[in-house]
Amino acid sequence: MAALSERASARSPERRLALFNANTGERYDACFFANGRYRADGLAELNHAMRDWRTGATRTMDPKLLDLLVHVRDRLDVSSHKPLRLVSAYRSPKTNGRMHARSHGVASKSQHMLGKATDIAIPGVHLNRLRDAALSLRAGGVGYYPHDGFVHVDTGALRHWS
Repeated sequence: MAALSERASARSPERRLALFNANTGERYDACFFANGRYRADGLAELNHAMRDWRTGATRTMDPKLLDLLVHVRDRLDVSSHKPLRLVSAYRSPKTNGRMHARSHGVASKSQHMLGKATDIAIPGVHLNRLRDAALSLRAGGVGYYPHDGFVHVDTGALRHWS
C-alpha cells in the first residue's frame, strides 16, 4: 500500500474523492491530500460523508482506505470528479450488531467498525471490472456483491470473497 501511495504522490500532487451517498442523497467532493500531506479539512469532510448513516456516528476513516479508493478509481480511468456511489462505510458497533444478527454475511468484527472498509459502486462501471481493479491492487479485502450492486473494499488482510 505504501508503494501505491508513493506512486500516486509522484503522479498527482492532489488526491480527492467525490462521493454520492446512496442512503442520504448527499454529495461530497473533497481534496484530502495535497502538497505531500493529508489535509485535515478534506479528511474531516470525508469522515462525515462516510459516517454511519443510520445513527449519525462518525469515526476517523483510515487514510489508506481513501488512498485505495483513489487507486481503484485511477486503475479504472475514472475522473476524480465522478462520484463513487457510497453504499456503506463506517458502521457503529450498534449498527453492525443489528446487521450481523439479521445476516451471517455481516462479520461480527467488521472492518467497517474500524473505519477501514467501504461498499461502493461506480456508475457506468460494471461491478466485475470494479472488483477486478480492487483485486489487482492487492491492498486488502475485496468482496463481490453483484446482487446487492456493490463491491466491498477494505485495508485489512489480503483476502476476497463473493
